[in-house]
Amino acid sequence: MTDNVNLDEYDDEQVKLMQEMCIVVNEKDEKISADTKKNCHLMENIKKGLLHRAFSVFLFDSENKLLLQQRASEKITFPDCWTNTCCSHPLNTPLELEEAAQIGVRRAAQRKLEHELGIKPEKVPLDDLVFLTRVHYLAPSDGLWGEHEIDYILFIRGNFTLNDLAVNKNEVSAVEFLSPEELRQKFNNPGNLKFTPWFKLICENFLFKWWQKLDDLESSKDILTIHKLGF
Repeated sequence: MTDNVNLDEYDDEQVKLMQEMCIVVNEKDEKISADTKKNCHLMENIKKGLLHRAFSVFLFDSENKLLLQQRASEKITFPDCWTNTCCSHPLNTPLELEEAAQIGVRRAAQRKLEHELGIKPEKVPLDDLVFLTRVHYLAPSDGLWGEHEIDYILFIRGNFTLNDLAVNKNEVSAVEFLSPEELRQKFNNPGNLKFTPWFKLICENFLFKWWQKLDDLESSKDILTIHKLGF
């Protein structure tokens, strides 16, 4: 796979993260190898079929408002875009490769919630991260970068406030809690706002239905299906 792209123009911290090893999977979400985050996000490789495992966390407060983040300008893919609470990848490590009950993905989510938003692991216990389903999508960021992922959707609800956050400004430039009505308004009147493609796809297909059933997430679970969206 291509690995000859010069990263000198990008933020140093974000370039370091590009060396992390993602889990490369097939369309059945079976691990077939591992590759760098950089390689997994180059459109040249994506067009050849390179597919990796990811997760998207949707965190709700006690009033059922969803925490959104705006990705920092320093991000290499989808900078400045608004998206769900936390989006990232389980890594090719023993703890995050473990597949039973999606525990590896949930460990990765706990790790990244602390890295991006400063949410301590004890505030997001692994057992409280509820796996709903998987989404397979492909989306370009620009001519060079993009995403091609099987994305695990994780919900968590609790007594969260903005005071619980210690935002990593290299990752996140803004945060806010929104009701369903407020999010719809944000979508319908975007102005200069940009949204990540996976967040838009999940909203258009699933989110608002799931949001109505936060007291009964079991009824929304579809743990066997991998939904292909946006193809």
